[in-house]
Amino acid sequence: MSRAIEHTQHCATMEDVRRRIDALDDVLVPLLVTRGGYMTQAARIKQAASQVRDEERIEAIVARVRARAEREGGEPDVIEAIYRSMMEAYIAFEHREFARLRATATVSDGSEP
Repeated sequence: MSRAIEHTQHCATMEDVRRRIDALDDVLVPLLVTRGGYMTQAARIKQAASQVRDEERIEAIVARVRARAEREGGEPDVIEAIYRSMMEAYIAFEHREFARLRATATVSDGSEP
């Protein structure tokens, strides 16, 4: 089984590099949108806003992706930084979704906020 780093193709020009990065972004963005959809699901399932941030889960994800990055021939520190930033953005999104879903439920059941 090959490692991800071995799929990096030789580029002769910056145009080649940019074209390859754009192609990867075309794969990554839909995956990130799907990941965001699961944040909405988490916001729906959780009972309290205090549950949105789960430090234990954050650290478990970081450990898992660092190990995966190393197995794939990548830089664990870079992957960790990307994931920590991404998780912070998704935590903020989940907080907004948590509030939105409860505001929608309050309006639809006729109770006061």
